[in-house]
Amino acid sequence: MFDREIIHRLREWKDKKNRKSLIRRGARQVGKTTIIDLFSKEFDRYISLNLDIDEDKRLFDTYKNVEDLVEAIFLYKSSDGKNGKTLIFIDEIQNSPEAVAMLRYFYEKAGHLCLVAAGSLLEALIRKKISFPVGRVEYLAVRPCSFQKFLSAVGEKRSLELIVTYPFLRYAYEKLMKLFRTYTLIGGMP
Repeated sequence: MFDREIIHRLREWKDKKNRKSLIRRGARQVGKTTIIDLFSKEFDRYISLNLDIDEDKRLFDTYKNVEDLVEAIFLYKSSDGKNGKTLIFIDEIQNSPEAVAMLRYFYEKAGHLCLVAAGSLLEALIRKKISFPVGRVEYLAVRPCSFQKFLSAVGEKRSLELIVTYPFLRYAYEKLMKLFRTYTLIGGMP
């Protein structure tokens, strides 16, 4: 994994005084979950829930009070949530309208926890006007890696310098096109 600017933005979010739950938006396979897994190393405790898994989803179906839900999550994931910074990550949140609705109460009654939600189909839900807790969540988009970021990640410093020159230097064309084909083959993914 190479350095992504998004990690710095996550750190800024984490350090906010009135931090809201964060919804990670982005296409499939752009690194939403991978980036959160990497970011989780900055916490004392990391709890990951995937609402594609029935046991994880059932927590939101069962507990309608955020305090009880938090206690159930800590018990279910065998974690003591009393000391240190905790990051809770809810992946594939679009599978549970109850989980989406509960985001509001995480902000209002469990603000000491850092909560991030993501889902590959969130864009479709937002367009359908599924009720996300307005004013109680923040959004952060994750985009595929740019060609410039790719060049930096693979150590092509000179190529990175050459790509921005105008007029384009003819002698660099073949190598840059080879690198660009590699980049497009992987789809700009991390």
